[in-house]
Amino acid sequence: MIGSKKIQWSMLGVIFTLAGPTIFEQFMQTAVQYIDTAMVGSLGTSATAAVGATTTVNWLIGSTVSAIGVGFLAYIAKKHGSGELHDVRRASAQSVLAVLVSGIFFTVLTLSMSPVVPTLMQVDEPIRELASRYFFILYTPMLPRAATIIFGTVLRAVGDTKTPMKAGIAVNIVNVVLNFFFIYPTRKIWKLTVPGLGLGVEGAAIASAVGFTVGGIIITAVLWNHPLLSPKKISIKPDKEILKPCLKVAFPNMLQRFGTCLGYVAFASMINSLGEVATAAHTIANTVESAFYIPGYGMQTAAATLAGNALGAKDNKKMKEFARMTVFSEVVLMIISGGLLFIFAPFMMDIFSDSKEVIELGSVVLRMVAVSEPFYGVSIIIEGMMQGVGRTVKPFIYNIIGMWGIRILGTFIFIQFFAGGLVSAWGCMIAHNMFLFILYFIHWISGKWNPLNSKKAA
Repeated sequence: MIGSKKIQWSMLGVIFTLAGPTIFEQFMQTAVQYIDTAMVGSLGTSATAAVGATTTVNWLIGSTVSAIGVGFLAYIAKKHGSGELHDVRRASAQSVLAVLVSGIFFTVLTLSMSPVVPTLMQVDEPIRELASRYFFILYTPMLPRAATIIFGTVLRAVGDTKTPMKAGIAVNIVNVVLNFFFIYPTRKIWKLTVPGLGLGVEGAAIASAVGFTVGGIIITAVLWNHPLLSPKKISIKPDKEILKPCLKVAFPNMLQRFGTCLGYVAFASMINSLGEVATAAHTIANTVESAFYIPGYGMQTAAATLAGNALGAKDNKKMKEFARMTVFSEVVLMIISGGLLFIFAPFMMDIFSDSKEVIELGSVVLRMVAVSEPFYGVSIIIEGMMQGVGRTVKPFIYNIIGMWGIRILGTFIFIQFFAGGLVSAWGCMIAHNMFLFILYFIHWISGKWNPLNSKKAA
């Protein structure tokens, strides 16, 4: 028993060594998102709504690219665990091809769609043109954005979570500094004249675009010279032996992310139809809430990497121990973050808005979702482990049913037939999260998520 406890505590150290940099990276990203929202929020509710109106479309594109990274993560983590390092480098070279294809494709798609996206999102007509310009600028550097997402996942697959963290910090520093000069006009601060371009919402978009470009360059340079992952002297022509297993994992995950994010778009579109106050409250509450999910998604990366490594090493004992420890750690962290969100919801809303209506409405929905955070955290971890071992079909099914059968259908019914508002919409969102918790928890307890439990593996 004592030996078992020692093993568990040492595993806890490994988990947090991997998760720590990712949690810090996401914390920095969220801090910058807070700063962006506060800076834009100072321009008025219309500016906040213009920026927030296309947020879910951003999620849709970003998560689709992330799904490609998940395919490489599962393959590379397994090969790294089994010591097949040449295959690790071959997969890294194929990730370069994936970045080029996805980056160019989404550049063309987003820039051509920018004039119509605000209309599709039912954005209030007076701010559609501004929202369109913001979206266009933000997606001009799609190639380096794809590099940041996919190469970051590839690095994490071999346990290098510090490099993506450092690249993320660089992106955030560039973004904040340029925001300061691009958003506001020349002004006096403490009797000092501070130069500014006064570009407002467009200035925030330019600052973000430059930051993404810097991050993409940094992470590409690191991958190119990485001792385990460098694609030097390896062909980036399509390699079926590598791409087939990666796509087998990535495709269901891509469908899942695309389907759920399309649901987010429909969800946000319905909320946008409720008016400017509801849109602003929803946008700010989403921004606030994202900070309190940081422990969950940071731990998910560690869970995926460790599960993939254990599968490659065919170590079922380690697989089960890591699973138990990550789920336990996740629940503790999410109870703490959920409690803090419940207590400080009004204060957090007040940071981003001067509107009493927006603050009150946002505080109500944040306190609602805070109660469900520990349950949702369990779903995040189990999904991460399933991604790490290459099992992405069940998460696809669970998420699509939950998103469209509960969140979207429920919100539509409440808004169209019962004159419901933002509170009823977020209630449907929480019901969706609880549905996922039940399905994932049952699947985890059954042991079916773990390939090493199968008779073939035994």
